[in-house]
Amino acid sequence: MKNKKMMLLGIAMSCLAVGAQAQGNPEDMKRGMELMQKQMALMTPELVQKANALSPEIKKFLMHVALRHERRSDTLTLVQVMQEIMAEHNMIGVAIATDNGPMAADAARRLALHRLPKGGMLPYLPIEKVTTESLSVLPGMEAAVEGNAQKIAEAAEKGDMVAAAQHFGDMTAGCVACHTHFRGQPGASAYQPRLKK
Repeated sequence: MKNKKMMLLGIAMSCLAVGAQAQGNPEDMKRGMELMQKQMALMTPELVQKANALSPEIKKFLMHVALRHERRSDTLTLVQVMQEIMAEHNMIGVAIATDNGPMAADAARRLALHRLPKGGMLPYLPIEKVTTESLSVLPGMEAAVEGNAQKIAEAAEKGDMVAAAQHFGDMTAGCVACHTHFRGQPGASAYQPRLKK
């Protein structure tokens, strides 16, 4: 019981620290703190400790992500959300190849504002990656993936499929870079060490 109280106190203090750093109106700060508290309540004590040790800048960025992505799931895992993202990615590629600007724009916007998995992103990362240093790549990854998805949508709406295709390549490079940093080789596990790079 004492550990649970300490954990909840840590969550509250972490959210207050992020809230103090957040820019924007008080309603957004309050909503962001509630979202972060909800996410942290689902974490193990070890992960809460790692999350509390993150820099204020990374906490602020994680709150930004939680506020920006209004579609959230109480059941889906990160793998399932990535499957949705991949479906949108494929749809964008098909739309660009068939000169269907509206389809490309719609899919790109859905990708840019993809659903968040249950508990947010942190519970799905390797615990050794939940550090300020490792997570400091997230703003750049967001710009590469979600930023380029927005650029795809804008170019596709104008009928500029050449520009949309260029942004599609940049977005895909961002996806690959993020996977390389956080995921490693798909299918690799402690039981299949030969698969690890």
